Amino acid sequence: MKTRSFSTFTYNFRAPGSPVEGPIRFAAGQTVLGKVLIGRSQRGICAIFLGEDEQALRDQLGEAFPRIELQACQPSLQHEVNQVIAFIDKSVPEAVINLDIGGTAFEQKVWRALCGIPAGQTRSYSEMARNIGAPEAVRAVAGACAANVLAIAIPCHRVVRSDGSISGYRWGIERKRALLAEESAEKSAV
Repeated sequence: MKTRSFSTFTYNFRAPGSPVEGPIRFAAGQTVLGKVLIGRSQRGICAIFLGEDEQALRDQLGEAFPRIELQACQPSLQHEVNQVIAFIDKSVPEAVINLDIGGTAFEQKVWRALCGIPAGQTRSYSEMARNIGAPEAVRAVAGACAANVLAIAIPCHRVVRSDGSISGYRWGIERKRALLAEESAEKSAV
């Protein structure tokens, strides 16, 4: 079984609060976790959404980037869709995937910390708050996880409640549970 490698990505963080450079071109595909929709700005992939319904994923993209023109571009983005599918399905992508990451300064701080959680491990929201030097910001950490628009690439699925139970996940609790079980099994197999 192949392990998902997070060195597959180049994390390009925009200045906090700066807008994405549009238009955003988008395309969809099918993964073992359901449908995936990617959005690509001029700088890189700025959105990875998971779900069951392609139109609902398009709607989520529009909600995440309300003032940016969206353009369906399946043929021209097929290579990048295939790269993301390979990552999600745990094949080896052919090349590094460039991400374009926005958000507030706080969100970016949380997302950078999330990227440091090894596969097969979890952290609680309170541990994450302490790790970023803001122990009182537990709810804000949860809010930053909920604001993440780059499914799996920024692994917010690795954050759980203090008692270890699984709580909310933008792309569904069952998907989060499956990701954690898969990563735990991979870690045990190593």
